[in-house]
Amino acid sequence: MAMRVFIINTDYPVFLRKLYADLPLLGSASYAEQMAARNDSLFGVFDAYSVGFRHSSHEAIEVHANNGSMQTIWMKENGYVPPRSTTRSKPSLWARAARRLLPPGKARQLIDSSVTLRSATPIEGWSLAEMLLEQVKAFRPDIVLNQSVSEVGSDLLLKMKPYAGKFVGQIASPLPDNESYAAYDMMISSLPNFVDYFRQKSIPAHLNRLGFDPRVLQKIGRLERSVDVSFVGSVSQAHAGRTILLEYLTRNTDIAIWGGGGDQLSNASPILPRHRGEAWGSDMFRILGSSKITVNNHIGIAENFANNMRLYEATGMGALLVTDRKSNIAEIFEPGKEIVCYESAEECAELIRFYQHNDRERERIAQAGQRRTLNEHNYNIRTQELSKLFA
Repeated sequence: MAMRVFIINTDYPVFLRKLYADLPLLGSASYAEQMAARNDSLFGVFDAYSVGFRHSSHEAIEVHANNGSMQTIWMKENGYVPPRSTTRSKPSLWARAARRLLPPGKARQLIDSSVTLRSATPIEGWSLAEMLLEQVKAFRPDIVLNQSVSEVGSDLLLKMKPYAGKFVGQIASPLPDNESYAAYDMMISSLPNFVDYFRQKSIPAHLNRLGFDPRVLQKIGRLERSVDVSFVGSVSQAHAGRTILLEYLTRNTDIAIWGGGGDQLSNASPILPRHRGEAWGSDMFRILGSSKITVNNHIGIAENFANNMRLYEATGMGALLVTDRKSNIAEIFEPGKEIVCYESAEECAELIRFYQHNDRERERIAQAGQRRTLNEHNYNIRTQELSKLFA
């Protein structure tokens, strides 16, 4: 039976800042034009889930709840009149800090660090939470799929209950503080340990892995493999184990590094000379598509489980994935035939050097990994799996 699926997302403020800075006229464009530009960026999972659900004959839309520019345009286009006056509460400490970091005007997005999504300073009289609630009222979904559990909390979701059917949360990032999960009928995660966590809280929970959208290959095109070894991901004080790995690799391989957090590294870190700045969305995919070998490393919340987006993004773009060995990796890819796994920094460097000198074997494994991802780890399959869970 066809369902109406309402998907809630939020974006990193640093990404929003770059998007609207690169496209200075975007803030005054229509909702559809802003959504198209945001999806064309290929940041995060863009519109992969909604397209996947529509492929299975469901009606699905996605909203970006902290994009004040886009959300405000939606309100205006749908006939909402801004309140004449707004009572403004004192901004939180987080919001005051965010105001110093984000650009002025409509593109500035303020999300309070509490479990409730709200704008510390309402945009033209509406808060971000109010705008999201009105969208749910207008769409009347059978399923609300909240992919921003840490930003959009149960207290806001409970206000949506009269206007929607089931509420499903999807999370594989650090669990939020002070979240009751009272609004949820189901939780899904790509992390088996998170599935167990929610089940122990008597919340129905299911495993649903991440994936890759083959449309990325069409949008990016075929690229020359001009980067011998890459790493794309965050490096900061919050990624201590990863930093140790990358520092070893910079001393022992010719790895090039992209991602956020470089400004948090010590001035003496050997990563800095190899760090080439941030890479979001299409820029990231171009790097992976240009890489012969790319290194992956999971953060602590994954425990001993393979989970992250880079597994699928790297293989989907046809790079040889060298990833940290996890207990469930063989459920996703066949080590040695579709990807390569390491258990230490030393072994990682040895594998990189080996495959740099064995092009035919590297290409064979990379191509097998890409086939596995395109055939089994795509979002049409992921959303088919979710549709069965939601029914």
